Amino acid sequence: MSALPTLLRRDLALLIGGRRGGVVMPLLFFLSVAMLYPFGVGPDAPLLARTGGGVIWVAALLAAILPLDRLVAPDLEQGFFDQWALRGIAEEMVIAVRMLAHWLTFGPTLMLAALPAAALLGIEGATLRTVELGLLAGTPGLAAIGVMIAALTASLRGGAALAGLLLIPLAVPLLVFGAGSLATGGESGLALCAAISLALVAVTPFAGGAAIRAAREG
Repeated sequence: MSALPTLLRRDLALLIGGRRGGVVMPLLFFLSVAMLYPFGVGPDAPLLARTGGGVIWVAALLAAILPLDRLVAPDLEQGFFDQWALRGIAEEMVIAVRMLAHWLTFGPTLMLAALPAAALLGIEGATLRTVELGLLAGTPGLAAIGVMIAALTASLRGGAALAGLLLIPLAVPLLVFGAGSLATGGESGLALCAAISLALVAVTPFAGGAAIRAAREG
């Protein structure tokens, strides 16, 4: 257990300070979508307010894709999973820590960035509260899907491109229920989004760990 804080610090350092902008790139991408969307639909304030929540969810989904190529593949190629296995650290535990680190590097940041994004899109009051609650419920699921797919494709040629293609359809239920919670009486959407997210968080360490073992033995 003493190795887990060390693993978490290592993962956070690599993801925050990694190449391709680290934690900054998803944040800039998220804000860029929020800034450009009003130019695409025009200065119709009611339309922006009505559709802005869905745009924030789509931006969050796409921002979660950006670091997929460096979540698992580099450690697998450099033999770190072999070293951790020799030290008695199970692949499931490494994947669980990686999932937490991935969420910490984009989830809370996007929730904060949603505040200026909401101002740009004319979202306020109860709608903004629902958006934030939805992101709190859904971003752990996005992190789980990202790490699971990164583990499944880590040993494949062109795995980074394949990972992005796989993540989007798997994340559609989170997107549908998260954005659907913005409708009138959409509390059930938040509950379903949280339930799916929790299930993904529970399954990912086992699915990712099995994928890593298969890649190491293959």
